[in-house]
Amino acid sequence: MKSRYSAYAAHQAEYLWNTTYICEQKNYSKTAILLWATANKWQQLEIINYSENTVEFKAYFLDHNNKNQIHHEFSTFKKENGSWFYLDGKFPDE
Repeated sequence: MKSRYSAYAAHQAEYLWNTTYICEQKNYSKTAILLWATANKWQQLEIINYSENTVEFKAYFLDHNNKNQIHHEFSTFKKENGSWFYLDGKFPDE
């Protein structure tokens, strides 16, 4: 999770695409990933809870209007051939 957050902050869409589970890649585009990564100024990652294959986190960022935003997600990861891949994310009802 930390490496994916860092990839958003560093605008590394290729890494984010490559660390998305292969059967889920059809739901994302490198262009859209890059646009979202570059449209925001990433401030901080807070890991709230985690288990072997899930992470609850909050990513703090400034949007294109320089307004504070929080991306709160429950992410699921899958380990395959010794590497972890992002499978999906769910958002809490807030």
